[in-house]
Amino acid sequence: MRGIITDPQAPGGLRLASDLPEPDPAPGEVLVGVRAFSINAGEIILIDQRPDGWRPGQDTAGVVLRAAADGTGPPAGTPVVAYPEWHGWAERIAVPSNWVAAVPPGISPAEAATLPVAGLTALRALRTGGAILGRNVLITGATGGVGQFAVQLAVASGARVTAQVGRPARKDEARLLGAHQAVVSLDELSPDDGPFHLVLDAVGGPQLIQVIRRLAPGASVVLYGGLGGGTDDFRLRDFYQAGAFNARVIAFISTIPDETKGEDLAILARLMADGRLRPQIGWTADWTRTADALAAMARREFPGKAVLTIPG
Repeated sequence: MRGIITDPQAPGGLRLASDLPEPDPAPGEVLVGVRAFSINAGEIILIDQRPDGWRPGQDTAGVVLRAAADGTGPPAGTPVVAYPEWHGWAERIAVPSNWVAAVPPGISPAEAATLPVAGLTALRALRTGGAILGRNVLITGATGGVGQFAVQLAVASGARVTAQVGRPARKDEARLLGAHQAVVSLDELSPDDGPFHLVLDAVGGPQLIQVIRRLAPGASVVLYGGLGGGTDDFRLRDFYQAGAFNARVIAFISTIPDETKGEDLAILARLMADGRLRPQIGWTADWTRTADALAAMARREFPGKAVLTIPG
């Protein structure tokens, strides 16, 4: 079986191996024939850190080749989106049946493959804010993999969304996603913009202080990324001076709880099928170009997700 493994001697640290062992599904696992997968920023770091021969990959979509022996999950022949822990960049993978969801008609494997990491992060991060109907929500990194879904889901929930993007050219992209306004710097916001009841933050770093100073009382900042690096200036007085009493910053890990990953993937897939969630795919190619896609992502050359396809 073919699959992508880490190889420090190969371009980009990755190699397409042709001699991997076939998956041996446990009773509660389905065997999936992978047709497409997408990549995430965190995988760039892990590829450098993990030993030679490690198999990356979480965002996958394809078809069930063999149903779970215990009767759980979708039957053979069902198009699915899957969220394995790793090993997803391969022709076939075994995945726990509650980590997959059936894909409704009309959604391609490439579209479905954008959902697992980015979609679940956006969906679950927004849930931490409770009811956001009519409330002000700030989303940083708004045209990135998570941001694109977060903007659309927040707008669908009735929030007034402010999108922060990395460059002026991406303001229009954020507005097309449904954002009510788009900025590059938080300094562009007027005193009337906010305060924010919920912030989904992909940046962190020194900008986090600016975010805190624009929070409403009891607000939440969901920190799921660190594109801006770290900060040593995080103090209680920043909340106090802003009037952001009892606000909180959440270090967000989207994979928890594991047991409902399939349920949440099904929600996202239905929203996509209904046209309320549109994937923004900024880079696509055959899976032999996975290293090129990761390099382009590291240079932030495209908005949205990068998707690689496996001929079936």
